[in-house]
Amino acid sequence: MKIGILGSGLMGAKLGRLWATCGHDVTFSYSRSPAKLERLARDCGGAHGSVAEAVTDADALLLAVHWSRIDDVLEQAGDLAGAVVLNCCVPLDESNTDIVVGMTTSGAEELARMRPKARWVASFNTSPSESFAGVFARKAEEPRPHLLIYGNDAGAKKIAGELILDIGFEPLEAGGLHTARFVEPFAMVTAELAYGQPGGPALTYRFDKLRA
Repeated sequence: MKIGILGSGLMGAKLGRLWATCGHDVTFSYSRSPAKLERLARDCGGAHGSVAEAVTDADALLLAVHWSRIDDVLEQAGDLAGAVVLNCCVPLDESNTDIVVGMTTSGAEELARMRPKARWVASFNTSPSESFAGVFARKAEEPRPHLLIYGNDAGAKKIAGELILDIGFEPLEAGGLHTARFVEPFAMVTAELAYGQPGGPALTYRFDKLRA
């Protein structure tokens, strides 16, 4: 699968490297440091380039930028018509302490309004990037930790689900894109548990239904 990474911070860099390890064709883009993009590509045998180059002919895109950079990266990405876009962004203020969109809408829904021709699906925003390497190393073990996935496009969710499985999580269906109104605040809970409580940031979770 050809994957374009829009944003090469912690989330984009780590997921891009792991997907490259799985054999996907990964292109890194959108960083203040061109040298960082070059290093990421070199280290995992991928490519690097502009946002437009990462978008071109991609089977899937990962949108992984701070909310303050959304307008800029979308302008460079174009209309994204037909593109499958995995959104892991939480709409946070500059201090990363408060959500700036909700509760009658969400960051995910606002993105869908900005680029209505894209095939949006949200995932990866409820598990800290520090968990990815450990989950990947244990992906042969069962049960796998869950990862919430939500969106309105069944085909896009199928593609995202395959990429989630590649990392080592089990995708957990959480409904349509409107679910983001509740998931984005939940992402702040997982951040508190990961970074504000003892035990380290490599947090995972799993939901199970009790059966009689």
